[in-house]
Amino acid sequence: MGRVAVTDGMDEKAIEMITDNGHEVVVKHYTVEELLSGILADFDAVVVRSATKLTRDVINSSVNQQSRLKFIGRAGVGVDNIDIEAATEKNIVVCNTPRASTKSVVEMTIAHLLASCRNITTADRKLREGIWAKKELVGTELSGKSLGLIGYGRIAQGVGNIAKAFGMDLHAYDPYVPKEIAKKNNCRLHDDVDSIFRMCTHVSIHCNLTEETYHLVNSSRINQMPRKGDDGIDCGNHLINCARGGIVDEAAALEALESGQLSSVALDVFESEPATNNPLFAHDNFHGTPHIGAATKEAQARIGIEMASLIIETLNGEKPKTSLN
Repeated sequence: MGRVAVTDGMDEKAIEMITDNGHEVVVKHYTVEELLSGILADFDAVVVRSATKLTRDVINSSVNQQSRLKFIGRAGVGVDNIDIEAATEKNIVVCNTPRASTKSVVEMTIAHLLASCRNITTADRKLREGIWAKKELVGTELSGKSLGLIGYGRIAQGVGNIAKAFGMDLHAYDPYVPKEIAKKNNCRLHDDVDSIFRMCTHVSIHCNLTEETYHLVNSSRINQMPRKGDDGIDCGNHLINCARGGIVDEAAALEALESGQLSSVALDVFESEPATNNPLFAHDNFHGTPHIGAATKEAQARIGIEMASLIIETLNGEKPKTSLN
């Protein structure tokens, strides 16, 4: 019988799937101190989301002569909270579930895109304040505008397909994606990220957080955005990030909002989370969500079932084909 630690929650059906296969599941969030004490050494597998950070020190403290830990699962896409190199050195398999939440994050991105251009959150705030701002909240259409996608994986392609249906022109930067994929989707693949900002009034982030992408969206790039769409309409500039916090320089984004270079900023992810006192929150043209892009019932069910299958496969002595190391 294997023991599985679930530190940040998991779908009930997935837990039942694991226990039905004869394994024990312990659902409990551990503090940093507990993690550093080596508490995970008593488990064969651990499943985390974004709240639990499995650093090199945590992983090293979880492995000793009596250690059972052989699997780390990230219930979601981003794995920047797991030191994969340290896990590999300790012969621990690392897996994530990149496909399960794609539809949910696509829909969240489109929701933020529409809310930005039609002033939906600002209108709601003013209504609650008793202000009927019908004349001042004139929005712009997505049709005839250029959408720049930073990263062009599954989620970005999904966003692009919906944006294309709205009549947007698609541009993308992703040095790891073949040009044939972009061509098939009628998307222009750029050779450098700056050209995206020079050509696009709407930019959406869809890449991983790495040393290379940290603060990739900065003042220099924001200031290159054109304000006018291909249709000649002054639609302003709009920035959306439902990928990972830290890719957008939030201080630069706030400065651009204050100067008017950015007409809106919409974030589902933040450099420091939980974000409860971010200076962006005070600006009328900012709207945000608390890292809930993948938080739909459908996505959580898919994530749980996929992760449960990976755990069972590992506990049966097999290495999952989708492992990251």
